[in-house]
Amino acid sequence: MVTETTGTARAEQEHDPFLQKIKTDFDARLAALASDPARWVEFIEQVAVFGAHYSLGNQLLLVMQAEERGITPRFFLPFGNRAGTTGWKRHGRTVRKGEQAFKVWAPVRRRPTEEQARQWESEGRKVQREPSGRPAVQVVGFRLMSTFELSQTDGAPFEVPTVLQRRRTRMSAAGLPQLLTGDDPTGAFGDLVTLIEAEGYAFDLAAPGSQYLGEANGVTVAGDVMRVRVRNDVSTAQQVKTTVHELAHIRCGHLTDPDPGGTVHRGRAETEAESVAHIVCAALGLDTAAYSDAYVLGWADGDMDLVAQCAATVLTVAKRILNDLTPPGDDHAPDALEAGDVPGAALVAGEPA
Repeated sequence: MVTETTGTARAEQEHDPFLQKIKTDFDARLAALASDPARWVEFIEQVAVFGAHYSLGNQLLLVMQAEERGITPRFFLPFGNRAGTTGWKRHGRTVRKGEQAFKVWAPVRRRPTEEQARQWESEGRKVQREPSGRPAVQVVGFRLMSTFELSQTDGAPFEVPTVLQRRRTRMSAAGLPQLLTGDDPTGAFGDLVTLIEAEGYAFDLAAPGSQYLGEANGVTVAGDVMRVRVRNDVSTAQQVKTTVHELAHIRCGHLTDPDPGGTVHRGRAETEAESVAHIVCAALGLDTAAYSDAYVLGWADGDMDLVAQCAATVLTVAKRILNDLTPPGDDHAPDALEAGDVPGAALVAGEPA
């Protein structure tokens, strides 16, 4: 059995300092992201490694712990239950004795009493209720829980279940090539178009200079038009990347504000969409090395709260798109924190040429 402390007293003694350390490190990393666009690119690259499995709090928390230990993390799972149906045990692997667990935030779910629910509602907090009106089981808070990195385990061979690997498995099972030839290795273009159409938008490949598109790589127009256009004269790999970018504008809520002026700075909208596209494409195995839009972070002007909102939005939207593109599976890295509602921006958004 793996133990992390010598007892309850020691755990309680170390808990508060660790929480303070988490907060201090979190604030320091946000400050760095807000002041240096290059750090944003570094952050997005780290997120891409995990395929956006983790929310902002857990992403930064795991990076902090990995840096302290001098390791490059690949995949995390909990120890596993006694029956061996969860965690590393499910995969025939065990955590080596004496390994120190990584900590992540995990949700605490329970059904509040009616009294508690009314108290929360009086404080302006949203309470989920069943059709009968009874308070539903819901997230009431978060707590630190243990997880372990692949390098801390021994046992049966383990292939990290990346989005790319799982899509290849699905294509192989269907009798199709595991890796498509040509510019686009992902085989995801059709699925991306389907996701856009499910949002209520028409999609077409169009020549440069076409209506709405102009000289941009792609454009999304809301309102009465509801159309996404992507250039038809670029490589299929670029078409995939641009299509993800436009889907990201839709999913981030950049086209839902009735005010043409919008409430989100154009720079922020482009930062979010381009960052989501980079993460999704990397997870799909498409190299988008020419990632050059970090300069638009100038909109943040060093505001840590705005950068935190932007980062949370990027992680949430990238994760949801990847979930939609990933064949069903029952192993996901633990996650907890999700972004809240995202304010809208302009009615027209697109990827610059």
